[in-house]
Amino acid sequence: MQIFPVGSRPNMRANADYFTGTVWQEPIIQAEAPARLHALSVHFEPGARTAWHTHPLGQTLHVTQGSGRVCLRGQTPKTINPGDTVWIPPGIEHWHGAGPETQMTHIAMQEMDNGSAATWLEHVSDADYDPA
Repeated sequence: MQIFPVGSRPNMRANADYFTGTVWQEPIIQAEAPARLHALSVHFEPGARTAWHTHPLGQTLHVTQGSGRVCLRGQTPKTINPGDTVWIPPGIEHWHGAGPETQMTHIAMQEMDNGSAATWLEHVSDADYDPA
């Protein structure tokens, strides 16, 4: 058993190669093999979002604060709010982030496959983020 006291692992600014805007990540768990769970609490400032990406074994998002958006490739963004849980199946291109005027925090849970939890693609355009 391991207990990670609050504050014992620093929050980190999300990598600008994979995110647009100000995004902070707080580690929850990166389990050691044979377990594969990788989970983070992710805080998005207004307008901030991930790049398009996929997960080899899918991803679960659970919104804890604020209001945000999630979108599958070729679809219109959907609004997500506190208490909402989203399941994105393996290999599906998607993005998620805050609303244009609202912050959003979610817990992102995914499993590692051969050392990777995500395949990152291009940044989300403003037109894809906020279609007219």
